[in-house]
Amino acid sequence: MNGAGIISLKPYLANFRFYEELNEFLPPEQRKQTIEYRFCGKPAIKDPIEVLGVPHSEVDLVVVNDQSVGFDYKLRNTDRVAVYPVFESLDITPVQRLRPKPLRKTAFIVDVNLGKLARRLRMVGLDTAYGNRLDDDEIVDIAVREKRIVLTRDRRLLFRRAITHGYWVRSDDPDTQLREVLQRLDLFKQVRPLRLCLDCNGKIEPVSRDQVWSDLEPLTRRYYQDFYRCSRCHKIYWEGSHVAHMNDAIRQIVDLQ
Repeated sequence: MNGAGIISLKPYLANFRFYEELNEFLPPEQRKQTIEYRFCGKPAIKDPIEVLGVPHSEVDLVVVNDQSVGFDYKLRNTDRVAVYPVFESLDITPVQRLRPKPLRKTAFIVDVNLGKLARRLRMVGLDTAYGNRLDDDEIVDIAVREKRIVLTRDRRLLFRRAITHGYWVRSDDPDTQLREVLQRLDLFKQVRPLRLCLDCNGKIEPVSRDQVWSDLEPLTRRYYQDFYRCSRCHKIYWEGSHVAHMNDAIRQIVDLQ
């Protein structure tokens, strides 16, 4: 030892505090309190955030020593770090967001475990890609290529470096999931019921009765005059009792905001 003593492998210390929903990614004993993080070198601040368990895609603002910073900021000894979730509904332009402005043309890619949520998002008119055979790599590729927000129940997926917008859906009930996404991302004003096909996400457009006459059942021909058709899969829609039920369900969700 030659009197040199024991040298710590991690001589530096920074304090982290996570706010609001980000605490749900932390162990119970670390939630809503200051976390001591020991490190060596000068890691980009994105690395310790994810080491502590929080996906970068759920973070929108990092403040170090009262100054907003980007993910490339190099962590220093004694830094005080505050980490905030995505602020889709708040104006935080005076500080440095970690991503472009919120996606005003909102579009989602939903993982394979959220098929019922995908149909509900389409029901309220939100562009939602979904395939029950997509693997994680395909989901990430679609998210990047089509600039879609990833919705998932798998936290690990949100750690993918290529994903810039993502949200971990907390609930396991489809109706509650829809309300959760609308509230969390402040999307109630974007609700446009019965605009997208529930099956394929194609646009539903008005069509004359003559154009779809041969595809209609006798009772449908007798009782309905106005028809719509999906531009992608050509499924035919009309305003039957099921439409009234869907409108009632949507109204209940929107009224509970």
